[in-house]
Amino acid sequence: MRSLLRSLAGVAAVALGIGGGTAAQAQNLEGRWAATVVQGGVAIPFRLDISGDGSNAVGTLYNGEDKETTTSANIHDGKVELNFEHYLVSITGTLKDGELDGKVVNSRRTGNGNAGGASSRPAPDPSSEEAGRGGSAFHAVRYVAPTAAAVANVPSIDGVWEIPHESNKGEKAWRLIVTQHGADITTTILRVDGDTGALTGGWQDGKFVASHFDGARPGLFELKPLPDGTLEVNNKTTGARGGVMIAYRPEVARAKGLPEPANYLTHTSVRDPQEVFTYSFPDIHGKVISNDDPRFKGKVVLAIVTGTWCPNCHDEAQYLVQLYAKYHSQGLEIVALDFEEPDQQNSLTRVNAFIKQYKVPYTYLIAGAPADMWDKVPQAVNLNTWPATLFIGKDGRVRATHAGFASPASGVFNAQLKQEFTSNIERLLKENTEQRSAVATDPVEVAAR
Repeated sequence: MRSLLRSLAGVAAVALGIGGGTAAQAQNLEGRWAATVVQGGVAIPFRLDISGDGSNAVGTLYNGEDKETTTSANIHDGKVELNFEHYLVSITGTLKDGELDGKVVNSRRTGNGNAGGASSRPAPDPSSEEAGRGGSAFHAVRYVAPTAAAVANVPSIDGVWEIPHESNKGEKAWRLIVTQHGADITTTILRVDGDTGALTGGWQDGKFVASHFDGARPGLFELKPLPDGTLEVNNKTTGARGGVMIAYRPEVARAKGLPEPANYLTHTSVRDPQEVFTYSFPDIHGKVISNDDPRFKGKVVLAIVTGTWCPNCHDEAQYLVQLYAKYHSQGLEIVALDFEEPDQQNSLTRVNAFIKQYKVPYTYLIAGAPADMWDKVPQAVNLNTWPATLFIGKDGRVRATHAGFASPASGVFNAQLKQEFTSNIERLLKENTEQRSAVATDPVEVAAR
């Protein structure tokens, strides 16, 4: 972990001019590259690994220690094309003088019409209008490890912070999570939808600088400790929600009377806990599947409101695959209620690549466009996060909800989420349908709902 962080801490400096490499390297694109993608005039550094050649090439991007690999790639005559079809993202570049220049392009059409208009759009990523019109500039040089040097007087910012922020989803604050090892950090901002992914970097010129690009959500943060013990958070990613913000330790925020971040367990609810949760949508093959399908009868079901355009939904899907493998034989089913842009509903290009890339074994239903979410899932109240998870008991009723998804980048909050998900699943698996009426007024049961 520390060696990875030290390596990534040098990416920004490398991407700004340290590069070159041998003549042999110039002819062979394999290895690690220090890359940048330009977002609104801001060059965002990230790590890119390339292995193989020709049609056997593989490109790898990083979200902290998690990897996103290409669904297809090709390298020929100094030209590289790396496709991440599960994001509809491609990186193309041409080798010249030992460096790569090209574009990051997202072929998703702009203006996805999410529920609630602009207020419910996903976090900016290369699928923004800039990238959609022709791509964001991409540049990469050979990675050169920074010279090891002792860094004195590095302040400690490790741990959890809170950022007062009123969002259009009813939030009053966000969380900032920092994992620090000496001069190196991994950080993320956790919103009610989920986090910004794991940005990695280190101490530079009186502040911490961290960045990443994992196929979506490129990010560049500057974190500057202030004399009063607060932390100035500068989100340099153009168009990203935030800008310059001040972060406080939670105990300081409480002492100042500042509001707490959203409660992921109560942010979304259902209009009637005694009502059977219903749905009926076509699967990826066009067959209409409903909650009355035999596969769901008498089973514990996780119904996931999701979309493959949503980076946090990618994070959750990888965890759901693990849950399915562990609990399916005990009676767990998972159904994705997937909302895609109209052009993607016709082709399902990204959906199919998503399912293949993450080896999704559970039922995937195409529920409509993001703007249709509230009409297609009318039983949910304050449903405005991507993703949202509904825990359904064997009797077909919603027994608990969870807004958003905190990925491993969110540290302790990811651990809390996993404990919550598994405890809900195990509790519902143990429950007999006949026992449902007897526990309906149990305080634990009521609290779970």
